[in-house]
Parts: sequence; structure tokens; C-alpha cells
Amino acid sequence: MEARVMPEVQKRQVFFLCVFLGMSWAGTEPLRYFVAEETERETFLANLANDLGLGVGELSARGSRVISDENIRFLLFKPLTGDLLLNEKLDREELCGPREPCVLPFQLLLEKPFQIFRAELWVRDINDHSPVFLDRETTLKILESTTPGATFLLESAQDSDVGINNLRNYTISSNAYFHINVRDSGEGNVYPELVLDAVLDREKVSELNLTLTALDGGSPPRSGTALIRILVLDINDNIPEFVQSLYKVQVPEDSPVGSLVVAVSARDLDTGTNGEIVYAFFYATEVILKTFRINSTSGKLYLKAELNYEAIQTYTLTIQAKDGGGLSGKCTVVVHVTDINDNPPELLMSSLTSPIAENSPETVVAVFRIRDRDSGNNAKMVCSIQDHLPFVLKPSVQNFYTLVTERPLDRESQAEYNITITVTDLGTPRLKTQHNITVTVSDVNDNAPAFSQTTYTLRVRENNSPALHIGSVSATDRDSGANAQVTYSLLPPADPQLPLASLVSINADNGQLFALRSLDYEALQAFEFGVRAADRGSPALSSQARVRVLVLDDNDNAPFVLYPPQNGSAPCTELVPRAAEAGYLVTKVVAVDGDSGQNAWLSYQLLKATEPGLFGVWAHNGEVRTGRLLSERDAVKHRLVVLVKDNGEPPRSASVTLHVLLVDGFSQPYLPLPEVAAAEARADPLTVYLVVALASLSSLFLFSVLVFVAVRLCRRSRAASAGRCSGPEGHFPGHLVDVSGAGTLSQSYQYEVCLRGGSGTSEFKFLKPIIPNLQFQSTRREVEEYPSFQNDLGF
Repeated sequence: MEARVMPEVQKRQVFFLCVFLGMSWAGTEPLRYFVAEETERETFLANLANDLGLGVGELSARGSRVISDENIRFLLFKPLTGDLLLNEKLDREELCGPREPCVLPFQLLLEKPFQIFRAELWVRDINDHSPVFLDRETTLKILESTTPGATFLLESAQDSDVGINNLRNYTISSNAYFHINVRDSGEGNVYPELVLDAVLDREKVSELNLTLTALDGGSPPRSGTALIRILVLDINDNIPEFVQSLYKVQVPEDSPVGSLVVAVSARDLDTGTNGEIVYAFFYATEVILKTFRINSTSGKLYLKAELNYEAIQTYTLTIQAKDGGGLSGKCTVVVHVTDINDNPPELLMSSLTSPIAENSPETVVAVFRIRDRDSGNNAKMVCSIQDHLPFVLKPSVQNFYTLVTERPLDRESQAEYNITITVTDLGTPRLKTQHNITVTVSDVNDNAPAFSQTTYTLRVRENNSPALHIGSVSATDRDSGANAQVTYSLLPPADPQLPLASLVSINADNGQLFALRSLDYEALQAFEFGVRAADRGSPALSSQARVRVLVLDDNDNAPFVLYPPQNGSAPCTELVPRAAEAGYLVTKVVAVDGDSGQNAWLSYQLLKATEPGLFGVWAHNGEVRTGRLLSERDAVKHRLVVLVKDNGEPPRSASVTLHVLLVDGFSQPYLPLPEVAAAEARADPLTVYLVVALASLSSLFLFSVLVFVAVRLCRRSRAASAGRCSGPEGHFPGHLVDVSGAGTLSQSYQYEVCLRGGSGTSEFKFLKPIIPNLQFQSTRREVEEYPSFQNDLGF
């Protein structure tokens, strides 16, 4: 059949379009388009972009689509051009049945932003069906006594077309007894009545065969025929009469098959076979014959099949009561099917967006429509989702709903949501439908890497091998994918003097730290630097942590003796008076260790001695003291070797040699050691003269002081005589002259004065100050450089 859109349809399109443009942009009236049934596929219907006043590119950019209630894909929409085409041939009778007009609603859905335009496709009927009689032959029995003007109801033809193409007229073949009278049922249907024009005479004509023709209103009209066979009977003057001409009954749609619908009743005043009544359907449609059955004897009407309110709400049946003589009466039964809540709500999903980017503002997740095929309260619905979800349902037009985010989502808190949309009707009992959707949240780089610690303290022992793994830093990122991939790097040091690039390196992938060279505790005890952890997001986020590296000391430095000095000059000789008591402080060995901790804890011991037992060394402070009283038998010269040892593992040590000279008192001249004498012999004569002159002057002064002190002491106590120096030359005081006045060798500086009498020369010897009680702590903080330490001590 040739596809066409009728001029009248085009006029109506223009009319509705004008009305839409003038009044309906607010959405009160839908767009209407008209097409004739059986129109060829891909026939152009309209351009939606032009009709809606939208640009062609706007439809494609806004994610437009055409959806329909019944999900029938009868339309083909091209978003790029805005053209609306017919996707398939349409059969109006299959789509709408007898309903007129045949309207197929659909919607144009725009997603960005969300907007819906309603539209309708009106399918025009064409005359593609001919009238059809269900019974091709009908037999009528008419009494010969029937008076002219009597009417006989004939079977109606069935025509699937509607409107002007529906059944419009009946004709009957030419004859002398009957003509056709066409009646309107009031519901748009016509039915034929056979009207008797002349008295029948069975003796003349016992049977007539007439052709009944049904014509529709199409152009050209279509027709269908049936044979009417008329049998002329003898007189049966009473026809069956129903108690009611019209029966109305309501039947719930869930009534079981076989249940009683209604019982009709008719009576006939005749007797015998003329009074026996048989009930039957009078030219019922195929649908009625499939749905109902009637007991021919009792007139009870039963259900033969299940009812469905959503398919057919009303049935109109014509029941005939015929007696044995062939006479019949008719009544009408109208069955109204009442709705029950037997259809759960339906949810038609139009679009679903997943995943949703986190931190996004209000976002449309899903667009759907709900419907219920029931009616009344049974069709009223309530739509909801679970509580405590960051989503909300927003109703729109025509039972459309949008599921939108209520607030920005956080993937790190929850990466996936299982949403159950529940649609419940208000019928009794209430029916509900649940639809589950899963919405995932895509990651946005909104979390910087976080270190497990803000400050890391690493310890590494000095003298390490290069490229030694000294520790690790670790940072995690709550994001995912590339946004969670962490890269580590070193920050520039705060101290520009710190050569960080040559000290440590970091593995960019796992945060492992390596010492690039061997570290020396004595040069660098600790250093600090920053580490950055950055992700690979766009833009990248980062965080920082501080790393403090402590260098642990190794026992790699032997003790160093500060006093006596070990600089290769003439050895130092300590003088001890023979009158010294046991425990007399001879000197103190001072040593330091460049290490720290127990590696710098020093202990002293006497390794060798000329006369064992005469001298001893205190292990903790290095003081050399006399072990007993001196005697005349003790040798004058003594050589002591003191061992200084640290507490490291393994221990390191150093030794120093001390020369001790025993003198009888200050009067005994200083006896230099042979090597010292040799050194003095080589001294400059001028230096000797200066020393002699200075000694002479000093001797006079000191002699006066000594005499004064001796006289005072003799007066105070007899015990003071024990301290006098006795010898063959005379008596002189043998104690030390305390310049600071605080006891024997207990202060920082004291002078020993030796006066030799009766020798023919008066000789004074000024010795250098000694340091009996100086305490040293061999820590690196107190002694940074040995020369400076020696200078402070006056060496």
C-alpha cells in the first residue's frame, strides 16, 4: 500500500503546531503528529528541532532520545538532524483495536539538562479490512401468519476498521417479500433488520434464499456477504419474552473460571414444543465466545476464561431465547468488569548514569517512569528509596522521576551504592515493585598522600658501606588508580651547607632511603632533611615529612694523650720530694678520645714502672700518686709507662712515658736527665745568661719570703719542724710555697722552690706550674681540637 500522509492530516499538523507554538510551550499540550497506517518504514514524520525551536546541534549535545510508554520502537529519531522517522509499518487495528482515535504517546527526553516534551502519534485508519460475517449462512424461520412490517434482527458483520472506514450500510438481494432496514445501536455500530413487506404463504413459497451484503464507508468501499435462508413455518403465535430486556452485572476481574455471572429468564405462552425455550448467544463476537458460555436450558451465564480489567472493561452480550416453533426473543446483558489490585507497579528505566564523579554537585543519576495498569486507588503509587543515602527522588511530569545526588559524594567514604527503588500502589492489598541499581563513585584527586609519621628518626653506624639501606618512609593515598600512586623525592635542605645530594638518596617508588657514602661520626653526628610524597593525579597533591638521621659512633679513634705532651720535645720530668707522704699527687695524665659514649670512657693503668709499688695510677682520672712513703733507698730516677684505654669494642689504647725525679727538698738542685742536660748544653749562651740573671733576682726575693715563713712556722708549732728540709748544708723549709694559699697542690697553680745551700752558689729553680686536680671529661663536645685544648691548659 502506498505510504501517504493525508492533506487533512497535514492541516491538522499545522493547526496543532500553531496551537503548540502559541500556547503549549509551558508543556500543557503535547505535540501531535499524524500518519496513516501501513505507511512505509523510514517515512519522514517531522523535525523535532524545528517544532521545539531548538538548534539541530542542541538536540545531540543535550543527549536527546525518544521513549514510549509501551517500549514499542515504532519511531526512529536522529538526534544529529532532529528528524523523526517511522521505524516500522503500523497496523492500527493491532495497536488500538476498535479504539478511536488511535493515539500512541511518546516523549522526547533531554538529559543535559533534564527536560521532557510530550508528543503523540495519531495513527489514521485506512480501509484495509472488508466487513466479515462470522456465520456465512443464517437460517430464519418465519410463520406464514406474520404480518407485513414485522422485523427480524440479522447478524451484524464485523469490520476491524474504524471511523468512516467502519461498517456503514447493509443491502439485500432483490425479492418481493423483504427489505433491509439499517439500525444504529447508539454506540457507533449499525445492525441490519429484515423487514417483511408482504404476507408469506407457505403453500406458495416455503423457502427463500437471500444475499445480505455489508458495506463500509471507505473509498472505494469494501463489502462482505452472507446467505440468509428463510423457512416459512406454520403459525406459532407466541414468542418467548425475557423478564428483563437489559441485564447489568458487575464481575470482579479475579473471578475464577466457571463462576456464575448472571442467570437470564424468558417465558413462552405456547405449549408443547412451541413453549420449549432454548438459550443461546445471538451472533456473539469471537472474544465473547471465548470468555463466556451459557447453559441452553437454564439461561445461566458462566465465565469461560479469566477476565482482565486492563484489557476489556465492558462486555455487551445479546442472548436469544428461541422456542420449539422457531420464534425467539432477545435480551442484552452488559457485564462490567471491576478492577482489583492485581497488577504491581512497573518501573521503566529511561537512563542510568554510573559511575558518578565524586565531589560533583547535584547530578542526575537515573531517569525513570512508573505506572500501574490498575485503576482508581489501585493505580495511585508512591515511590521511595532507602533512608540515609545521599540521593533523593524528584517527581516530574507524567509519573517521571529523577534520582539525583543530594550532596557531593566522597569515594573514600563509600565507593559504591546499592539503591533500591520501591514503588508501592495504594490498592488493597498493596502491591509493590523493587528495582535495584548500583551506582559507583569515580575517583577525583582530592586526597594528598599522608605519611605514616610526621617525623622519622633513622640511625646508621658510621663507617657504613656506600649505598646502604638505612630506612624507609611510607605514605599512603586514599584515592585510587593514578591518583593513589605515590612518588617520593628529597626536599632541598634548609642548611645550604649540608651536601644532602651526596649523603642520601631515596627510591622514588617505595620511599627507601640509602646512604650514598661512608659517614663519619666525628665529622657529622646528625643531619635532617625533608621528604615529599606526591601522587600522580592532575593536579598532583603532595605532603612532606621530616627525616632525622643519627650517626652512631664506632670505636675508630684511639685515646690521645694531652698531658704529658707527646710532641717529640724533651720529655717532661716530674719532681717528687722524698718527704712526700703516701698518696702524694705526682702528676695527672690527661687524655681525650674522639669517639663518644662508652667508646670515649677512658681508664688508666700503670703498665711499667722502674720500682713497682712505689707509684700508682688512679684508673678513672689518670692521677699518678705515690703508693707509699719514700725512703733513702729508693732510686732517684724513675720511668713510668701509663696505658690509657677506652671502653669500646674492641678497645683502643695509647701509652705515655713519665719521668719522675726524687729530690730531698727544695735545696737539692734539679738533676736533669742525661738527654735534658745534652739539650741544655746545646742551648744558646745568651739564653743561659738571661736565665741565670732572672734566677738570681728571684732567689733573693724568694729567700726573704722563705725566711719569713720559716720563722712564723717555728713559733706556732713544734710539729712544723717535720716539714723542714734537713741536709748537710743546713735547714730549709721543705713544703711548697702556695701562691693562692689553699694547701698542697690543691689549686690551679703552685710553685716549687728548691734552694741549694753550702754549695758555693745560690741556685733557684723556677719550675713550670703543675695541674694536680684538673678533671677532664673526654667528650667530643668539650674537646673539639687537641691544640686548642692544650693551649687552654697552658701547655
